[in-house]
Amino acid sequence: MIENLFPNVDWELMWKATEETLFMTGFSIIFTFLLGIILGVTLFLTDKGNMWGNVFINKIISAVVNIFRSIPFIILLVLLIPLTIVLVGSMIGPKAALPALIIGAAPFYARLVEIGLREVDKGVIEAAKSMGAKPLTIIFKVLLPESMPALVSGITVTTIALVGSTAMAGVIGAGGLGNLAYLQGFQRNQGDVTLVATIIVLIIVFIIQFIGDYITNKLDKR
Repeated sequence: MIENLFPNVDWELMWKATEETLFMTGFSIIFTFLLGIILGVTLFLTDKGNMWGNVFINKIISAVVNIFRSIPFIILLVLLIPLTIVLVGSMIGPKAALPALIIGAAPFYARLVEIGLREVDKGVIEAAKSMGAKPLTIIFKVLLPESMPALVSGITVTTIALVGSTAMAGVIGAGGLGNLAYLQGFQRNQGDVTLVATIIVLIIVFIIQFIGDYITNKLDKR
């Protein structure tokens, strides 16, 4: 029955493309989360009036974040080809998309982290300081736990954006559902392949959103 509805779909290839999309998204989101937290916390703490207040460092990091956040992903893919070849050894395949995915998404998430940290009650931070808490203690025992709902919500949004970026990377040879939809669906005029790839991407996005919302609601103490 399903073969009659989608006669051109090679389900083995579709499953492989799905695995490649999940690999690119999963691997890149781990490093995006870590880098985003580091950049976001640094941006927050070096801002005027905070623990490590340093306008010069803050402006530099802020400029770097803004630059990489603003570059269109397809252009970033091209710009990072030399770095990708050095790191991965190739500019084709799922692994080749990882540097651009991480470098493109981490600054975006860093801004969401910074926004989440700004929402933490300053009274809680001052109370921790008055009790003699060290900076690292304040970061890991106060700032991050108190802002965790916002951080999870932010990483959910970033992950969904990454799924879209993997599809775009697929168009230039990174593999995944985007690559399959373009090569077999668009170029060969096989609309059912494009449709199935799109449906699978939507399912992945819905699952990510559901999990993110569930965790956020569990963490939110309000």
